Amino acid sequence: MIATDNLQQTNGKAKFDLLVYLQAKKQLCETALDAALPMQYPDKIYEAMRYSLLAGGKRLRPILCLATCEMIGGTIDMAMPTACAMEMIHTMSLIHDDLPAMDNDDYRRGKLTNHKVYGEDVAILAGDGLLAYAFEHIATKTENVPPERILKVISHLGRAVGAAGLVGGQVVDLESEGKSDVSLETLTYIHNHKTGALLEACVVCGGILAGASPEEIQRLSRYAKNIGLAFQIIDDILDVTATQEQLGKTAGKDLQAQKVTYPSLWGIEESRKQAQRLIEAACAELAPFKDKAQPLIALAYFITSRNH
Repeated sequence: MIATDNLQQTNGKAKFDLLVYLQAKKQLCETALDAALPMQYPDKIYEAMRYSLLAGGKRLRPILCLATCEMIGGTIDMAMPTACAMEMIHTMSLIHDDLPAMDNDDYRRGKLTNHKVYGEDVAILAGDGLLAYAFEHIATKTENVPPERILKVISHLGRAVGAAGLVGGQVVDLESEGKSDVSLETLTYIHNHKTGALLEACVVCGGILAGASPEEIQRLSRYAKNIGLAFQIIDDILDVTATQEQLGKTAGKDLQAQKVTYPSLWGIEESRKQAQRLIEAACAELAPFKDKAQPLIALAYFITSRNH
């Protein structure tokens, strides 16, 4: 039913409507996330976890997971526990990233950051709780998927989040603050790991759940790495050009922290061009999937056109 809702008739030919698609998928994700983490004792930690997990956002990561699973021939039900886990892990990274010891931010998604509401101690534990629960949720709630695929998903996601992925990227990012001689290679390493690794896991894990072939997994991985880097370039541009109201978080943080960014190396116009090239390369990887790839192609272009 959702699929037909996403099509508009234009000159007799069906046209994909991304906004309708995003709205429908986001609502599914919101409902699933709310159900996945009910309140229980001790109230304070569950309240803190839910505060950040259910704070809104575009839900791009879980939607990428769902869209990829469907493109390969799977179902939303197969992928939803993993999609929710992706958002739990992403939320953990935001809670921890906002802490005074990291980026020290007071606002996230237009609301006070977790540590500003619950204190640093509970914020750290809320992030830890979400990270641990994400893996439990995949293992216990995924149905109608062969166990070896679930194991692959857990393994891939574990690597994406750890020192070989998100954590490693964050460490190099912290080490690079205040340095004016950070190379393009180091900057790209930071973002391929800090931002790109989880985005790549969202796409690849959606494919794994649906039984994608090794060649298809490689294509999905290249697609995701390209959109992950484009996503970060646009983020860097928005930090310079957008207001706090548009961002939902403090604007100008990169400049304040003396971070080297893509705009500081390339300028804003060249940064936009580079992001566009990455999106085109990403979409080229999806050519064999033909019309089934419409949601992922539209999502890729959406990433570079966003203003918040």
